[in-house]
Amino acid sequence: MFWALNHMTTPQLDMGAFLDLAAGLGCQGIELRNDLKRPLFDGKSPTEAKRDIAARGLRLVGLSQVYPFNAWSPAIAEEVQRLIRIATEVGAETISLIPRNDGTMSAMEAAAGLTAALSGIKPMLEAAGMTALVEPLGFERSSLRLKSDLVAALDAIGGPYKLVHDTFHHTLAHGGPLYPERTGIVHVSAVVDPALALNEMEDAHRVLVFQDDRLDNIGQLGA
Repeated sequence: MFWALNHMTTPQLDMGAFLDLAAGLGCQGIELRNDLKRPLFDGKSPTEAKRDIAARGLRLVGLSQVYPFNAWSPAIAEEVQRLIRIATEVGAETISLIPRNDGTMSAMEAAAGLTAALSGIKPMLEAAGMTALVEPLGFERSSLRLKSDLVAALDAIGGPYKLVHDTFHHTLAHGGPLYPERTGIVHVSAVVDPALALNEMEDAHRVLVFQDDRLDNIGQLGA
């Protein structure tokens, strides 16, 4: 096991300061994101970003994200191909795929979209030698809540895919199988507000893990 820092934990830091923080904390890797409402790599080229990451002795374990990947269309296919290209140039080990999370997909649409997307993305990944991390979101409105549904689809389709185990989303989805052998990365965060019901928890409530963590991070990591 090794530790990485996700840029979402400190979104106000520019990439250089974020890299310095990760290295200073003794992390082995980082996960960078394209959803921080500013240019990816803070406007640096992938080649420049790759150099800066290597200079701190860090691995770029993930580049996130394509959303909503399972609303499969030619436009989403182009987004995936573009992220794979950037990930290859910057030396990222994986890309992340995030399912639609607005309650607009029926169960039938969600199942069909998942199959179509995984099937369509598979040859892109294989051609690039890239792995994609797929993250089920535990919200009730999510089009892909359960890891078991994802694993069933992957068993049928195959390909260079791994699961994201997110301790927040795992709790919101009421637990279930862990699939450690299928997991590529674990996202760790906590919710400490005692007034929130499980179905009221949102991303804005996520914080670092403190003693009054309600998500049983220690138990999940131990398992």
